Amino acid sequence: MKILLTGASGFVGSHLLNALSSIHDIHCMKSNLLDYDAVTKEVAFVKPEIVVHLAALTEVEKSFYNQVKFSETNYTGSINLIESCNKTPNLKNFIFASTMEVYGWQPISDEVERYGKPLTRLAFDENTTPNPNAPYAVAKYGVEKYLQYMHRSFGFPFTALRQTNTYGRQENDFFVTEQIITQMLKNKKEINLGYKDPYRNFLYIDDLLSAWETVIDNSDAVNDGKIFTLGPDNAVKIEEYAAIIANKLNWNGIIQWGKKPTRPGEIFWLNSNHSLITSALGWYPKIDIDWGLDLTISKWRNC
Repeated sequence: MKILLTGASGFVGSHLLNALSSIHDIHCMKSNLLDYDAVTKEVAFVKPEIVVHLAALTEVEKSFYNQVKFSETNYTGSINLIESCNKTPNLKNFIFASTMEVYGWQPISDEVERYGKPLTRLAFDENTTPNPNAPYAVAKYGVEKYLQYMHRSFGFPFTALRQTNTYGRQENDFFVTEQIITQMLKNKKEINLGYKDPYRNFLYIDDLLSAWETVIDNSDAVNDGKIFTLGPDNAVKIEEYAAIIANKLNWNGIIQWGKKPTRPGEIFWLNSNHSLITSALGWYPKIDIDWGLDLTISKWRNC
Protein backbone atom coordinates (compact mmCIF):
# COMPACT_ATOMS: atom_id res chain seq x y z
CA MET A 1 0.00 0.00 0.00
CA LYS A 2 1.00 3.61 -0.46
CA ILE A 3 1.54 5.07 3.02
CA LEU A 4 2.08 8.70 3.98
CA LEU A 5 4.09 8.80 7.20
CA THR A 6 4.46 11.89 9.37
CA GLY A 7 7.05 12.09 12.12
CA ALA A 8 9.43 9.74 10.33
CA SER A 9 12.44 11.19 12.15
CA GLY A 10 10.98 10.60 15.61
CA PHE A 11 11.43 7.64 17.95
CA VAL A 12 8.41 5.64 16.82
CA GLY A 13 8.41 6.98 13.26
CA SER A 14 12.00 6.05 12.49
CA HIS A 15 11.48 2.51 13.77
CA LEU A 16 8.19 2.16 11.91
CA LEU A 17 9.78 3.44 8.70
CA ASN A 18 12.40 0.69 8.91
CA ALA A 19 9.75 -1.93 9.60
CA LEU A 20 7.43 -0.91 6.75
CA SER A 21 9.82 0.11 3.97
CA SER A 22 10.32 -3.38 2.61
CA ILE A 23 6.59 -4.09 2.56
CA HIS A 24 4.86 -0.88 1.53
CA ASP A 25 5.44 2.22 -0.60
CA ILE A 26 6.33 4.77 2.08
CA HIS A 27 6.34 8.53 1.53
CA CYS A 28 7.70 10.57 4.45
CA MET A 29 5.92 13.89 4.90
CA LYS A 30 8.19 16.79 4.03
CA SER A 31 5.87 19.77 4.45
CA ASN A 32 5.48 21.77 7.63
CA LEU A 33 2.10 20.68 8.99
CA LEU A 34 1.30 24.27 9.91
CA ASP A 35 1.49 25.23 6.22
CA TYR A 36 -1.93 24.10 4.99
CA ASP A 37 -1.32 24.86 1.32
CA ALA A 38 1.95 22.92 1.27
CA VAL A 39 0.38 20.00 3.09
CA THR A 40 -2.55 19.92 0.68
CA LYS A 41 -0.24 19.89 -2.34
CA GLU A 42 1.92 17.11 -0.92
CA VAL A 43 -1.06 14.93 0.00
CA ALA A 44 -2.55 15.47 -3.46
CA PHE A 45 0.75 14.45 -5.05
CA VAL A 46 1.19 11.29 -2.93
CA LYS A 47 -2.45 10.12 -3.05
CA PRO A 48 -1.98 7.88 0.02
CA GLU A 49 -4.09 4.85 0.82
CA ILE A 50 -2.98 4.93 4.46
CA VAL A 51 -1.86 7.91 6.52
CA VAL A 52 0.18 7.20 9.64
CA HIS A 53 0.17 10.41 11.67
CA LEU A 54 2.89 10.34 14.30
CA ALA A 55 4.30 13.86 14.03
CA ALA A 56 3.88 15.75 17.30
CA LEU A 57 5.64 17.39 20.18
CA THR A 58 5.57 14.58 22.74
CA GLU A 59 7.27 15.79 25.91
CA VAL A 60 4.25 16.16 28.19
CA GLU A 61 6.26 18.02 30.85
CA LYS A 62 7.33 20.69 28.36
CA SER A 63 3.75 21.29 27.24
CA PHE A 64 3.00 22.99 30.57
CA TYR A 65 5.50 25.72 29.70
CA ASN A 66 5.08 25.90 25.91
CA GLN A 67 1.31 25.68 25.69
CA VAL A 68 0.80 27.63 22.46
CA LYS A 69 3.54 25.81 20.56
CA PHE A 70 2.20 22.41 21.62
CA SER A 71 -1.36 23.39 20.72
CA GLU A 72 -0.41 24.74 17.31
CA THR A 73 1.78 21.79 16.38
CA ASN A 74 -0.27 18.95 17.81
CA TYR A 75 -3.77 20.26 17.10
CA THR A 76 -3.68 22.77 14.25
CA GLY A 77 -1.05 20.80 12.35
CA SER A 78 -3.18 17.67 12.64
CA ILE A 79 -6.32 19.46 11.45
CA ASN A 80 -4.45 20.74 8.40
CA LEU A 81 -3.44 17.17 7.58
CA ILE A 82 -6.92 15.73 8.16
CA GLU A 83 -8.59 18.33 5.95
CA SER A 84 -6.01 17.76 3.23
CA CYS A 85 -6.51 14.01 3.38
CA ASN A 86 -10.27 14.41 3.09
CA LYS A 87 -9.66 15.55 -0.50
CA THR A 88 -7.73 12.47 -1.59
CA PRO A 89 -9.80 9.77 -3.33
CA ASN A 90 -7.85 6.65 -2.33
CA LEU A 91 -7.75 7.00 1.45
CA LYS A 92 -8.48 3.76 3.29
CA ASN A 93 -7.45 4.82 6.77
CA PHE A 94 -6.02 7.74 8.72
CA ILE A 95 -4.25 6.26 11.75
CA PHE A 96 -3.65 8.77 14.52
CA ALA A 97 -1.16 8.53 17.36
CA SER A 98 -3.21 9.62 20.34
CA THR A 99 -2.25 9.13 23.96
CA MET A 100 -3.44 7.58 27.19
CA GLU A 101 -2.83 11.05 28.66
CA VAL A 102 -6.31 11.98 27.37
CA TYR A 103 -7.76 10.20 30.42
CA GLY A 104 -6.01 12.77 32.59
CA TRP A 105 -7.62 13.40 35.94
CA GLN A 106 -9.79 10.63 37.31
CA PRO A 107 -10.91 10.19 40.96
CA ILE A 108 -8.29 7.46 41.44
CA SER A 109 -5.55 10.04 40.87
CA ASP A 110 -6.60 12.01 43.96
CA GLU A 111 -6.82 8.72 45.84
CA VAL A 112 -3.21 7.87 44.98
CA GLU A 113 -2.06 11.38 45.84
CA ARG A 114 -3.75 11.17 49.24
CA TYR A 115 -2.86 7.60 50.25
CA GLY A 116 0.26 6.96 48.18
CA LYS A 117 -1.32 4.04 46.37
CA PRO A 118 -4.60 3.09 44.68
CA LEU A 119 -7.19 1.59 47.01
CA THR A 120 -8.56 -0.39 44.07
CA ARG A 121 -6.41 -1.05 41.03
CA LEU A 122 -7.93 0.35 37.84
CA ALA A 123 -7.01 0.14 34.16
CA PHE A 124 -8.54 2.75 31.88
CA ASP A 125 -10.13 1.59 28.65
CA GLU A 126 -12.17 2.98 25.78
CA ASN A 127 -15.21 3.33 28.08
CA THR A 128 -13.35 5.59 30.51
CA THR A 129 -14.43 9.21 30.05
CA PRO A 130 -11.42 11.31 28.96
CA ASN A 131 -10.52 14.29 31.12
CA PRO A 132 -7.19 15.58 29.74
CA ASN A 133 -5.14 17.62 32.15
CA ALA A 134 -2.09 18.78 30.21
CA PRO A 135 -1.81 21.01 27.11
CA TYR A 136 -0.34 18.02 25.26
CA ALA A 137 -3.28 15.81 26.19
CA VAL A 138 -5.91 18.48 25.46
CA ALA A 139 -4.54 18.90 21.93
CA LYS A 140 -4.50 15.15 21.31
CA TYR A 141 -8.06 14.75 22.55
CA GLY A 142 -9.10 17.67 20.40
CA VAL A 143 -7.79 15.84 17.34
CA GLU A 144 -9.74 12.73 18.33
CA LYS A 145 -12.94 14.78 18.51
CA TYR A 146 -12.20 16.39 15.15
CA LEU A 147 -11.69 12.96 13.59
CA GLN A 148 -15.03 11.84 15.02
CA TYR A 149 -16.70 14.91 13.52
CA MET A 150 -15.08 14.15 10.15
CA HIS A 151 -16.19 10.53 10.29
CA ARG A 152 -19.79 11.41 11.13
CA SER A 153 -20.02 14.20 8.58
CA PHE A 154 -17.98 12.88 5.67
CA GLY A 155 -17.37 9.20 6.36
CA PHE A 156 -13.70 10.00 6.92
CA PRO A 157 -11.93 6.71 7.77
CA PHE A 158 -9.78 6.71 10.89
CA THR A 159 -8.34 4.69 13.74
CA ALA A 160 -6.80 6.26 16.86
CA LEU A 161 -4.28 4.54 19.11
CA ARG A 162 -4.09 5.80 22.68
CA GLN A 163 -0.45 4.98 23.25
CA THR A 164 1.08 4.70 26.69
CA ASN A 165 4.62 5.44 27.91
CA THR A 166 6.84 3.75 25.36
CA TYR A 167 10.45 2.97 26.18
CA GLY A 168 13.45 1.38 24.51
CA ARG A 169 15.10 4.54 23.17
CA GLN A 170 18.80 4.50 22.42
CA GLU A 171 19.49 8.20 21.84
CA ASN A 172 16.98 10.37 23.72
CA ASP A 173 17.21 10.31 27.52
CA PHE A 174 14.49 12.89 28.25
CA PHE A 175 11.78 10.33 29.04
CA VAL A 176 11.54 8.64 32.41
CA THR A 177 12.86 5.15 31.68
CA GLU A 178 15.88 6.29 29.71
CA GLN A 179 16.46 9.21 32.08
CA ILE A 180 16.73 6.93 35.11
CA ILE A 181 18.96 4.45 33.29
CA THR A 182 21.38 7.02 31.90
CA GLN A 183 21.64 8.98 35.15
CA MET A 184 22.45 5.83 37.08
CA LEU A 185 25.03 4.75 34.52
CA LYS A 186 26.74 8.15 34.61
CA ASN A 187 26.46 8.94 38.32
CA LYS A 188 27.31 6.25 40.83
CA LYS A 189 26.57 8.25 44.00
CA GLU A 190 23.55 10.49 43.40
CA ILE A 191 20.95 11.34 40.76
CA ASN A 192 18.14 13.89 40.51
CA LEU A 193 14.59 12.98 39.47
CA GLY A 194 11.13 14.54 39.61
CA TYR A 195 7.96 13.09 41.11
CA LYS A 196 8.25 9.72 42.83
CA ASP A 197 4.58 9.07 43.62
CA PRO A 198 2.80 8.84 40.23
CA TYR A 199 1.98 5.45 38.74
CA ARG A 200 2.51 4.81 35.02
CA ASN A 201 2.26 1.83 32.71
CA PHE A 202 4.93 1.01 30.15
CA LEU A 203 5.05 -0.49 26.65
CA TYR A 204 8.28 -1.59 24.97
CA ILE A 205 8.94 -0.14 21.50
CA ASP A 206 8.79 -3.50 19.68
CA ASP A 207 5.28 -4.11 21.00
CA LEU A 208 4.17 -0.65 19.93
CA LEU A 209 5.54 -1.20 16.42
CA SER A 210 3.67 -4.49 16.28
CA ALA A 211 0.44 -2.70 17.21
CA TRP A 212 0.89 -0.15 14.42
CA GLU A 213 1.68 -2.84 11.85
CA THR A 214 -1.37 -4.84 12.93
CA VAL A 215 -3.69 -1.85 12.53
CA ILE A 216 -2.17 -0.93 9.16
CA ASP A 217 -2.57 -4.48 7.86
CA ASN A 218 -6.19 -4.66 9.08
CA SER A 219 -7.29 -1.12 8.25
CA ASP A 220 -10.50 -2.20 6.54
CA ALA A 221 -11.69 -3.76 9.81
CA VAL A 222 -10.99 -0.78 12.07
CA ASN A 223 -11.29 2.34 9.89
CA ASP A 224 -14.80 3.15 11.10
CA GLY A 225 -13.60 5.41 13.91
CA LYS A 226 -12.17 2.77 16.23
CA ILE A 227 -10.21 4.07 19.21
CA PHE A 228 -7.92 1.62 21.00
CA THR A 229 -5.95 1.71 24.22
CA LEU A 230 -2.80 -0.38 24.03
CA GLY A 231 -2.05 -1.09 27.67
CA PRO A 232 -0.52 -3.08 29.16
CA ASP A 233 -2.10 -3.09 32.61
CA ASN A 234 1.24 -2.95 34.42
CA ALA A 235 1.20 0.38 36.29
CA VAL A 236 4.13 0.80 38.64
CA LYS A 237 4.98 3.62 41.03
CA ILE A 238 7.88 5.69 39.67
CA GLU A 239 9.75 5.27 42.96
CA GLU A 240 9.44 1.49 42.64
CA TYR A 241 10.31 1.64 38.95
CA ALA A 242 13.55 3.43 39.77
CA ALA A 243 14.32 0.77 42.39
CA ILE A 244 13.83 -2.00 39.81
CA ILE A 245 16.26 -0.27 37.44
CA ALA A 246 18.76 0.34 40.25
CA ASN A 247 18.69 -3.33 41.14
CA LYS A 248 19.35 -4.33 37.53
CA LEU A 249 22.31 -1.94 37.38
CA ASN A 250 23.62 -2.85 40.86
CA TRP A 251 23.34 0.86 41.60
CA ASN A 252 23.49 1.82 45.28
CA GLY A 253 23.44 5.61 45.16
CA ILE A 254 20.92 8.13 46.47
CA ILE A 255 17.96 9.46 44.48
CA GLN A 256 17.11 13.09 45.13
CA TRP A 257 13.39 13.31 44.36
CA GLY A 258 11.48 16.48 43.50
CA LYS A 259 14.34 18.04 41.56
CA LYS A 260 12.36 18.65 38.35
CA PRO A 261 9.90 21.51 37.66
CA THR A 262 6.46 20.98 39.15
CA ARG A 263 3.62 20.10 36.79
CA PRO A 264 0.33 21.93 37.48
CA GLY A 265 -2.35 19.38 38.30
CA GLU A 266 0.01 16.40 38.24
CA ILE A 267 -1.79 13.15 37.41
CA PHE A 268 -0.89 10.39 39.86
CA TRP A 269 -2.48 7.41 38.11
CA LEU A 270 -2.34 6.50 34.43
CA ASN A 271 -2.88 2.88 33.50
CA SER A 272 -4.69 1.13 30.66
CA ASN A 273 -5.53 -2.27 29.23
CA HIS A 274 -5.51 -3.76 25.73
CA SER A 275 -8.70 -5.84 25.85
CA LEU A 276 -10.51 -4.20 22.93
CA ILE A 277 -7.66 -4.31 20.41
CA THR A 278 -6.88 -7.87 21.45
CA SER A 279 -10.45 -8.98 20.85
CA ALA A 280 -10.66 -7.04 17.57
CA LEU A 281 -7.29 -7.83 16.02
CA GLY A 282 -5.54 -10.36 18.25
CA TRP A 283 -2.70 -7.98 19.14
CA TYR A 284 -1.26 -7.96 22.65
CA PRO A 285 2.05 -6.83 24.18
CA LYS A 286 4.57 -9.65 24.53
CA ILE A 287 7.53 -7.99 26.27
CA ASP A 288 7.10 -7.48 30.01
CA ILE A 289 8.82 -4.74 32.02
CA ASP A 290 11.57 -7.05 33.26
CA TRP A 291 12.61 -8.08 29.76
CA GLY A 292 12.05 -4.63 28.26
CA LEU A 293 14.26 -2.96 30.86
CA ASP A 294 17.02 -5.48 30.22
CA LEU A 295 16.86 -4.67 26.51
CA THR A 296 16.88 -0.92 27.12
CA ILE A 297 19.76 -1.07 29.61
CA SER A 298 21.76 -3.11 27.12
CA LYS A 299 21.28 -0.40 24.48
CA TRP A 300 22.64 2.34 26.74
CA ARG A 301 25.53 0.26 28.04
CA ASN A 302 26.64 -0.42 24.47
CA CYS A 303 26.24 3.08 23.06
